[in-house]
Amino acid sequence: MTTLAELIQKLRIIFAEDEVNVDYVMKVMESYKSNPAEWRKFAIFDEHKYTRNLVDIGNGKYNLMILCWGPGMGSSIHDHQDAHCFVKILQGSLLETKYDWPETEGEPLHTVAKSTYDTNGVSYMSDELGLHRMENPSHSDGAVSLHLYIPPYDTCNAFDERTGHKTKCQVTFFSKYGQKVDYRGSKTGKVEIPEILEVPNPIVETCH
Repeated sequence: MTTLAELIQKLRIIFAEDEVNVDYVMKVMESYKSNPAEWRKFAIFDEHKYTRNLVDIGNGKYNLMILCWGPGMGSSIHDHQDAHCFVKILQGSLLETKYDWPETEGEPLHTVAKSTYDTNGVSYMSDELGLHRMENPSHSDGAVSLHLYIPPYDTCNAFDERTGHKTKCQVTFFSKYGQKVDYRGSKTGKVEIPEILEVPNPIVETCH
């Protein structure tokens, strides 16, 4: 059975190359079966909003993060800045609603599909497929999901469902490597970066 550390090792090997084989990455994400003992330290909730918690940056090639969703919490309708987006459910379930890109601002967005993903389910999204929104459909239980974005991005566009109006948004992290980020006096946030995971046979990496 694949551990979280082994999953990260596999992703680092895969994305040492620039090509993204969606089907293969889906299989790799599916190979990891959720183990709360491995990811709990990264799963930091907030009672007022869903949180994005950074786990690994893959030598700058991707962002792997854990999102924590309180009961009934959801994202805006958004794009992915030409990145590939893989989502694996670690706890609970998430409802994904997909939309077509707006043709004319001022008109409502057109819903394409709605899908619910339960624990260990994996979904894929990209700008070629349209826009989407993720939400926790439970009004009593939280949900936790593992998100992989290739390449990473720090801004995206949010869309109003009724008008199609687009708003540029800054993407931030609630925590990094299990430590809550302090944004006071810093746009990128300050955090102590510990040795977060013991990855078998670590790859020697250089910074970009």
